[in-house]
Amino acid sequence: DVFQLRGDSDAFQFLLPTSETALVSVHADEILSEAELPKKYFAYTPCYRKEAGSYRAEERGMIRGHQFNKVEMFQFTRAEDAPAAFEEMVGKAAKLVQKLGLSYRVSRLAAGDCSASMQKTYDVEVWIPSMQIYKEVSSVSTASDYQARRGNIRFRRESTGKTEFLHTLNGSGLATSRVMPAIAEQFQQEDGSIRVPEVLAPWMNGIEVIHPKTGDR
Repeated sequence: DVFQLRGDSDAFQFLLPTSETALVSVHADEILSEAELPKKYFAYTPCYRKEAGSYRAEERGMIRGHQFNKVEMFQFTRAEDAPAAFEEMVGKAAKLVQKLGLSYRVSRLAAGDCSASMQKTYDVEVWIPSMQIYKEVSSVSTASDYQARRGNIRFRRESTGKTEFLHTLNGSGLATSRVMPAIAEQFQQEDGSIRVPEVLAPWMNGIEVIHPKTGDR
C-alpha cells in the first residue's frame, strides 16, 4: 500500500511509507566492530500510506490518513542483546504516552498480524473514547537477522574473529495524527474545553486550557 511515483525515468520510485526502510540500509554491505554495538538511530519524517480511509468510514481523517509525521527508532544489535533492546524500545514508546497522561495499553500482535519479516511485534495503543476502541500509536518489532541477511549487515565478534549477521529492531515514537485526537478526547472537560497535558505546558506559551471558538474569542 505505498505510493509509486511516475515520471520520465524507467526507475521505480516510491514515497517513504516509514523511515525504517531507509534506516535499515544505513549499514548495508558493512562489517561493524563489536565494540561499536549497539547502533541506535532516530529519524523524523513524513510518512505516506495509500491505505487511508480504506477500512471504516469512522477512521477517515486524522485516525487513518495518507500522510502523517512519525519518529522512528532503530537499532542494530548482537543476537544476545536483541531481547533487552526490544524491551527498551517498547518502554521508550510507552513512556511517551505515560508522560502525556493518556490511557493506553500494550498488546502483542498475533503471528498472522505481524509483517512477514518480523519475529515479534508489540503495539502501544491509546484509548479513543468516541470510538470506544484502542488505536495503535506505536509499533515496536524485532526482525531477528531477517533484514540483516538481505542487507548483508554483519559484525565481527572479538572472541572468535568471525563475522555474524546483526539483529535489527524498529519502533515508531508516536503517530501524531492519532495522539492528537486522543488528547482532545481524554482531556476534554464538561464545557467542551481541553486541558493541556502538563508535559506540554512549556511549549504552549502559558496556555493551560484550550477553549472552543466562540464569537467572543
